[in-house]
Amino acid sequence: MARSLLLSCEAVSKAYGTRALFDDLSFGLAEGDQAGLVGPNGSGKSTLLKILAGIEDPDRGTRSLRSGLRIGYVPQDPVFPARSTVDEVLAAALTGVDEDERPRRMARTRNRPFVTGALRHGPAWLWLIGAMLAAAVLAAAVAANIPAALHVFLGAFTYGVVYTVWLKRRTWWNIVIGGLAGSFAVLAGAALVSPTPGPAALALAAVLFLWTPPHFWSLAIAWRDDYARAGVPMLPVVVGEARAARAILASSGLLVAASLVPFAFGMGLIYLAAAAAGGSYFLLQCWALVRRPGRETARAAFRASLLQLSAVLCGAMLDAVVS
Repeated sequence: MARSLLLSCEAVSKAYGTRALFDDLSFGLAEGDQAGLVGPNGSGKSTLLKILAGIEDPDRGTRSLRSGLRIGYVPQDPVFPARSTVDEVLAAALTGVDEDERPRRMARTRNRPFVTGALRHGPAWLWLIGAMLAAAVLAAAVAANIPAALHVFLGAFTYGVVYTVWLKRRTWWNIVIGGLAGSFAVLAGAALVSPTPGPAALALAAVLFLWTPPHFWSLAIAWRDDYARAGVPMLPVVVGEARAARAILASSGLLVAASLVPFAFGMGLIYLAAAAAGGSYFLLQCWALVRRPGRETARAAFRASLLQLSAVLCGAMLDAVVS
C-alpha cells in the first residue's frame, strides 16, 4: 500500500551570489520517513530547511505540502530564549499558530483591547478602517494633489496589507519590504511642495526605507522570546541574536551613509551636522550590540535608532527654516 506523501520538492535550486548551494534538487518525504542532512558548514543545510519551512523561497523549483501540514524551523543557536522550554521552542517554530493566539503569547500585546476582549473583533472594524483610509486619501487629494493622495494610500496599504497581512507571519523579509510604508509617508509630504519628487525627497525616502530594518530588528532582539513564542519569523528568531546583530550593524551603516546623501542635493550644513551626529551615535550602539548581543544592548540600539531619525528629520526642518 502506497504511503501518503507529506512534502515534495521538484527541481529546487538556491544560490548566494555566484555560489550555488544546490541545484535541481528533487525529493519527497512520506509518512514514516526519517531524513538527515549531512555536510560542512555553508553547504546549504539550513537554507534547505528554511525553504521547506517556507521561511525562504528557492531561486527555482517548487515545494509542495500536504494540506494541513505544518513545518517549523528552529535556528542553530546555542542558547534557547530565556524561560522557554524545549517544547515551547518547538511549538513556536510551527508558524501555524492560531491568529487569535499570537498576541496572547506576547507580553507586548497581551493587554491590548482586542486581546483582552475589551473590544470585540468583527467586520465593522474593517469597514471603519477602510472608511478612515478613504477619508485620508480624499483629504490629501483635496488639500494637496493626486500624487500626495496616492502616496498616502500606498503607505497605508503597504503597512496594513503587504507587511501585516502578507509578510509578517511568513518571512523575515517582512520588515525590510514593510519599510516602504515610511518611504511613502515622506513622498506624500514632498508632494505638498511639488507633485514630482526631487532628488532630496527621494533621498529622504530611501533613508526611511533603510531605517526600518535596524530599528525593528533591534526591537525584535529585545523581545525575541515573545516573537518566538508567537511563531513570528523576525530575523533574530530565524538566525539568532548574534547574526541579527551583525545584520543590524551592516544595515545601519548603509542607513547612515544614505542619510548624508541629501546634503549633496541641497540640504545645508545644519542638516549634515545633525545627520552625522545622530548616525554616529546609532553606529556606536549597534557596534556595542554586536560585541555583546542581548536585551539591554538591543534596547540601547533601538533607542539610538529613534534618536538618529529624529536628528535627520529635525535637521532637515531646521535647515529649511534657517536657509
